[in-house]
Amino acid sequence: MTVEYVDEIFNTNVKSTIFTMQKALPLMGPGGSVILTGSAAGTMGTPAFSVYGASKAAVRNLACSWAEYLKGTAIRVNVLSPGPMATKLVMEVVGEEGMKAVAATTPLRRMADPGEIGAVAAFLASPDSSFITTSEVADDGGLSIGIE
Repeated sequence: MTVEYVDEIFNTNVKSTIFTMQKALPLMGPGGSVILTGSAAGTMGTPAFSVYGASKAAVRNLACSWAEYLKGTAIRVNVLSPGPMATKLVMEVVGEEGMKAVAATTPLRRMADPGEIGAVAAFLASPDSSFITTSEVADDGGLSIGIE
């Protein structure tokens, strides 16, 4: 692990979230919905992903802090933590056997279709979730609870 690696992960996941929010917030009005991207790694201890997990835990904390800051504005802040997704890129990187191995880590024994994650994001952005704030939605097939 290098300083450059840690900086890259935190720049990508934490600093970019902070500065994007800084620019987006003045454009939002009552009823707005902020959806931050988390990860099961932010709630689980995963040795191979310790720095990444720490950065996602920071994002979860930012959601709570911003929700407190935005009290009374009717702007909601939530975290969507997707699990492993079956995408072309994942297939190219890990191959069919790798995808089967990853799928086996979830209690549902499969990877998510990107549309399943998108549906949860659409719900969090919609008026149907108007009373949900500071929540982390783990759309991860049960991965984050650690059942194998």
